[in-house]
Amino acid sequence: MPTPVSSIRNLGPAFEAACTRAGINSAEELRALGPDAAYARLLETGSRPHFIGYYVLVMALQGRPWNDCRGAEKAALRVRFDALKAAKSDEGRSRLEAAHDEIGVIEPR
Repeated sequence: MPTPVSSIRNLGPAFEAACTRAGINSAEELRALGPDAAYARLLETGSRPHFIGYYVLVMALQGRPWNDCRGAEKAALRVRFDALKAAKSDEGRSRLEAAHDEIGVIEPR
């Protein structure tokens, strides 16, 4: 029987629901995908990009506390997050629309 996504430390019911919408139905599937591919799927299925959510996922899949990410490691994760966000959440948008979405002026597509 598959293990629920929410069984992974720091990942609760809301994250599990987002995973279900993205077709990720178990902790095993999430671990097999890895954080970048899983987060890309979340973005593709309508989850709003949020850096803290991304690095919580990375830390969770490493079995670490969510707030264990600091310094150079956090900066490197920010670069990965920005690349995922640019590739997935801003497709088909002008830079102006993407900026408006970033500050919450328009609804995400």
